[in-house]
Amino acid sequence: MTLTNNALKPGSRIHPTSAPTALTPLGLLTILLGAALPMIDFFVVNVALSDIEADLNAPAATLEMVVAGYAVAYAVLLVLGGRLGDTHGRRTLFLWGVAAFGLTSLACGLAPTAWWLVAARVAQGAASALMLPQVLATIHATTSGERRARAVSLYGSVGGVSMVLGQILGGVLVAADLAGTGWRMVFLVNVPVAALALVFAVRAVPDSRAERPARGDLAGTVLFAAGLTAFLLPLTEGRAAGWPLWSVLVLVAAPFLMWAFAVVERRAEAGGGSPLLPPSLMREPGVRRGLLIGVPVFIGFSGWMFVSAVTLQHGLGYGALKAGLTLIPMGIAQFTASLLAPRLVNRLGSRALTLCALVHGTGVAVLALTVLWAPWSALTPLTLAPGLALCGFGQGIQLPLYFRILLSAVPAARAGAGSGLAATAQQSCLAVGVATLGSLFLALDSGIGLREAFATVLAVQLAGLLGLAALSLRLPRDLG
Repeated sequence: MTLTNNALKPGSRIHPTSAPTALTPLGLLTILLGAALPMIDFFVVNVALSDIEADLNAPAATLEMVVAGYAVAYAVLLVLGGRLGDTHGRRTLFLWGVAAFGLTSLACGLAPTAWWLVAARVAQGAASALMLPQVLATIHATTSGERRARAVSLYGSVGGVSMVLGQILGGVLVAADLAGTGWRMVFLVNVPVAALALVFAVRAVPDSRAERPARGDLAGTVLFAAGLTAFLLPLTEGRAAGWPLWSVLVLVAAPFLMWAFAVVERRAEAGGGSPLLPPSLMREPGVRRGLLIGVPVFIGFSGWMFVSAVTLQHGLGYGALKAGLTLIPMGIAQFTASLLAPRLVNRLGSRALTLCALVHGTGVAVLALTVLWAPWSALTPLTLAPGLALCGFGQGIQLPLYFRILLSAVPAARAGAGSGLAATAQQSCLAVGVATLGSLFLALDSGIGLREAFATVLAVQLAGLLGLAALSLRLPRDLG
C-alpha cells in the first residue's frame, strides 16, 4: 500500500489543465489492477526463492538482491514517475508503465542466470515506479465527493491485501508448475494480465495532467539511488563474499553519498526547485515522527516475509504451495483489520497504533516461542496460525495509520510532496528490511542454526514494535 485519502487534501499540486473525463467503473478497475501488480510482485517472489536457487544455482545473497533490487529501483524512481505523469499525462505514463511491467516480467520469467534475473527485477521496479504514481493522481483528477472516497478506500484495501496475497499466489503458481515453468510462472503470469490492463487502459482510463508540474530532480535522484545502493549492495553481496575490500569501500561511501544528496536537496529547495525529498518537510516534527513510525513497520514486514519464506521451505521442508498457504491466517486477519481500522482510529485516535503494535508484538513473541520450544516436526501451519493471525491483525492497522499520521503533519499545499515522501520512505524501508534482516538471518543461520536465526530476527522485530508502541504514546491522540 502506498497512499491514503489524506493525500487528497485541498491545495495539492495535482490539478488538471481542463476537466478530464470522469473515471468509469472499468477505468477504476484498471488502475486498481495497476496498483496491485507492483505490490504483489514485491512479495510473490519470496516463496519461489528456493526453486530459483536450485534452478539458477543462485547463492543466498543473490536471492536477496532479487528482492531488494526491485525495491530500490521502485523507491528511487517513484517521485520521478509521478512528476513525469504530471507533465506528460498520467494516462500516457500509466500505459508506458503497464507495457514496461509486462515486458520486464517476461524478461524475469525467461532469465537464464541469477544476475539476469536481478537486472530484470531492477527494470521491473522501474516500470512499477512509472505506473503506480498515476493511480492515485488519476483518481484525484477524475472523481469527486463520495465516488472519490469509495475509490480511495478501494485503493487502500487493494494495497494492503496485495502484500500477503503476493506470497500466497506465488506458492500456488510454483506448485502448479504450469507447462513445466515452475518458479518462472510467478513472473510470466504478469504478461497476459498486463496486456489485458493495457487494452482496458486505452479504452477506459481518462487522461489528466498537472496545471503547474514540478521540475525534475535528476541530481537528487541519482545521488539517492547511489547512496541507497551503496548501503544495500555490501550488506547482501559483501557478507557472502567474506567482506572483500570493494564491499567495505562501497559501504563507507554510503553516508558520504547520502550527505551529498542532503546538500543537493537543500540547495534545490533554497533555489526554488523541486527536490526529490524536500528538506523543509523533513524538519517538520510531525513528519519526522511519521517517518520514524514507518521504520519498524516496513523494515520488519519485508524482513519477516523474506526470512519466513526461507524458514518454511528450507527449515521445515514445506513446498512452495504449503509455504504460501501457511500465510492465509495472516492475510485474513490483515484484511479484517484494514476494514476495522477507520472505526478503531475514530474511537482510539493515535492509541490505535499502540494497540496494533502490542497485538503485532504479541504475535511475534508467540511465533518465536513456538519455533524455539515446539519440536521441529510439530511446526505445522496449524501451530503457526495463532501467531500469524495476531501479526496480520497488527499489520492491517499499522499500514494505513502510517500514511494518516505522516500526511496529517504535511501542510495541505504540499500534499503532493508529502505523498511522494511517504511512498519513497515506505519502499526504501522495504528494501532495507530485506537487506538488513535478511543478511542477519543468513549470517546467523550458518553459525547458530536456522531455528535460532529465525527466532533472533523475530526478537529484533519485537524490539522495533515495542519502540513503536512507546513512540505512539507521544503522539497527539487526535490524528486530525
